[in-house]
Order: sequence, then C-alpha cells, then structure tokens
Amino acid sequence: MALLGAQLVITLVMISVIQKLGPHFSFARWLLCSTGLIRYLYPTDAELRQLASIPKDKAKAKKGAKTQANGKASAETFHVPRSLDVQLETAKVTRLDVIHLRYYTEYQWLVDFTVYAVVVYVITEVYQTWFPLKDEVNLSMMWCALVLLFSVKLLLSLTVQYFKGEESVGERSTCIVMGFIYLLIAMVILIVDENTLELGLENAYNSFNQSASAFLTKQGLNSSGPASKIVLKFFLALWCGILGSLLTFPGLRVAKMHWDLLKYFRERKLVQILLNLSFALPFILVIFWIKPVARTYLTVRVFSGMSHPLLTPHAFETLRIVSIVLTVGIRLVLMPWYLQAYLDMAYNRTQEQKKEAGRITNIEFQKKIAAVFYYLCVVTLQYVIPIIMCLILSFMYKTLGEYTWSGLFREPPDPNECPITPPSQSSSIDPFSSSESIAQSAAEFHLALENLKSVFSAEVFRGLLGFSTWWCCFVYFATTSVGLIYQTYFSAI
Repeated sequence: MALLGAQLVITLVMISVIQKLGPHFSFARWLLCSTGLIRYLYPTDAELRQLASIPKDKAKAKKGAKTQANGKASAETFHVPRSLDVQLETAKVTRLDVIHLRYYTEYQWLVDFTVYAVVVYVITEVYQTWFPLKDEVNLSMMWCALVLLFSVKLLLSLTVQYFKGEESVGERSTCIVMGFIYLLIAMVILIVDENTLELGLENAYNSFNQSASAFLTKQGLNSSGPASKIVLKFFLALWCGILGSLLTFPGLRVAKMHWDLLKYFRERKLVQILLNLSFALPFILVIFWIKPVARTYLTVRVFSGMSHPLLTPHAFETLRIVSIVLTVGIRLVLMPWYLQAYLDMAYNRTQEQKKEAGRITNIEFQKKIAAVFYYLCVVTLQYVIPIIMCLILSFMYKTLGEYTWSGLFREPPDPNECPITPPSQSSSIDPFSSSESIAQSAAEFHLALENLKSVFSAEVFRGLLGFSTWWCCFVYFATTSVGLIYQTYFSAI
C-alpha cells in the first residue's frame, strides 16, 4: 500500500528548491523589476522653490517661525501654485525600490508560492499520465488549497484596511453594499434550473447526501442526510456574497487601469482590440456554463454537412478548463501594461492639477506623487489574486472532478461507469514486520481515507469546484464591468 509514493518525493524536492532558489530568484520580483516598469519621482523642495520663484531665505524664515510657534522642529512647508508646470523625472523600478513597499512581502510570497504550486501540479499531472494514482493522496491539491487560503487571507487583509480609519467611509460602504448585492445575485442563481445554468450542484448534493447517509448508516447512526439543500445553498450564497465583496475593489482597480490603457493606445486600434478581448474573456468563460448557449450548441447540435456535434461532452469540459488557463496566461502577459498604466497616474495627477486654481503645499504635492508608487504592490495584488484564484480553482476542478487534459483529442472513460472496488477488508500487515501496530494504524487510515473518498466523490467535487470556478470568473467580470461603466459614464476623467 502506497499512501504518498513518488508525490512525497516531488513535494520534498520542491521544498528544497524553495529553500535554495527562493533567496536568489523570485518570479514576483522579476515581474516588478525586470519588465520595464517606469516610476515617477516627486520634485524636491529645491526644485519646487525654483519653479515657483520662492526665495530660499523666505522659506527658511517661515520654517523658523513655525518651529518657534510649535516649540519643536518641523518639516519645511511652503505653498506653490497648483498650476505650476512641473516635469516629473522618471526612473526604472528596481529591487531596492520595491523591497520597502507596503505588502511587498505578502505579494512576493503569494506569487512565488503559486509558481511552485503550479510546478508541483504540472509534474504530478505528467507523472500520473504514465502512473495513474490509485491509493495515493494527490498532494498537488494540498498545494493548490494552500494557494487559495493565502489568496483569501490577503483579500481579507486588503479589505480590512477599508474598515480602519474615518477617511475610508466610502470604500467601506461600497464593500458592504456590493456584498449584499452579490449575496442576492447568488441566491437567485442558486435557484436557476440546471437545464439553463449547469452548475452541477443538484447532482453534487444528491451524491453527497446518498453517500453520507450510507456512511452514517454503516457507522450505526440513523440519518436521512447531513443537511438540507436549502441550508447548504444559503451558506453557499453567503460565501458567494463575501467573495464578491472581497473582489469588488480589485475589479474596480483593474477597470481603472484598463480605461487608462485604452486612452493611452487610442491611436493603435489593434492594441485596443487585444485589450478589449482580454477584458471580455472572463465573460466568455461565464457563458461556458450556460447550457443552451454553450453545451447544447457545441455537444448536442449537429450542423449541416456534419454527422456528429462539434465536441464530445468530455472535450467540452476540457475546453472549459483550457480556456481558463489561456485567459489567465493572457492576463499575466498583459500585466506589465496594466501596472505601467497605474504608475502613470502620478503623471496624470500633475496634468490634472495644472488645470486647477489655488495653491498647494509642497508636502501635499510630493505625497500625491509618491503615494502612487507606494501602493504599487497593493495594486499588483489586486490584479493577480483574482486570476490566481480562477487558475487554481480550475486545476482543482479538473483533478478532483476526474477530467482529463486529453479530452479534446479522445474520449476518456467515464469514471461514473467504472466499477468501484470496495476497500479491501483483508489485513495488509506484513507478518514478518516488527511494527504490527504501525501497519495496523496505516491500514485503518487507508480504510478511513477510502470511506471519505466515497462520501466526497468526483460528482461532489464537480459541483462544488465547478460552481466556485464559475462564480469567481463571474464576479471578476462583473466587478470589472461595473468599474468600466463608472469610468465611462460617471468619472470626470
């Protein structure tokens, strides 16, 4: 009996790689420092005084008067016209610049760990192509689960910041309102018939209820099921509302960067088409779960001149997963453009300020420019976390749902039609072993694992992970669409 086998070796090797390679190479750091990002430097006090024609002695006199009034030293403060023609200097983003930014450590850990988890997943998938996993635990799913936990934790950490301080009342209200809106949307979606929106939750509930009832009966407990369908759907809708609230500001941020990119490339139509296509890809993913539009059209309808549909059911499932992976790849390739659009906000702010009347202090002017770069890692997290969640959920949906990557090329056997071999009741203890108690414990763990697998079957995972994948894609598109609508019709920019 092999509980882990070669997968344990893969995991241990990857842990060693993290320890040895991590301090020297970071994919997250490469994305920020080696993709040509340009940041804007705020003007110094001397440059502002020169542009505003403020004598240095006068500024010193004001500083001395303020120091005497407060009884302590303070930063030199003076006023300059808002319409001051300031030309911001630029510099490439380097490693020394980003290591002190807020949330840089969290960003680096999440992205790098995601890369390692994807590598473990790919190696495991290749390994089980030739050596199918039978009695082994798929450790790559544990890596994927950890990535999801880290992503949700960081989303919570970012959202909590809006509930601290009195200056974030608007953001706080937006999170709460959007959370209730997505809760309502989720409750409506969960009552839609499966023939229209094939989420797979009905089959998942029936499979789980029957398996759990059989398991409880086997343990001597009388039960008709672990929970009612309404209760389970309510908690599922509650989680959907929370996730929608957490993804609200990441979606709005991506929409703002997308809008700025469209304005920057207004003369390059092909680039605009590429950007709009990448923006609409999550919507195409959402359509894949609408049965009359996607499955019926591709797997049931027979077009004229053809003897069979375009795709088989398994090929259609594989197409869903491959489409998500390709979408994530495209968004990752375009990531430097989006981040540069965010960094260009510093330049845009100075241009907008030139149109304003009145005066502004040097400290406020410098903070307005410096804050853009200071929150670069926060914005990067808001960009990458949604696509990471979509990617990891699609991996788990494929593996735990027992689909195949080769579904587009051949029809794999249906796991539901394969005979299920009940767990062996015979003793697997080596009679020559000197540790019978350890072997007995291993046999009991194996039996418990088999019972647990019978409860959480592939049908259950297809429903839960399929719905989770679809909802993540839906919320991602919905929030970015709301942000783009706001930029188009309500923004003054």
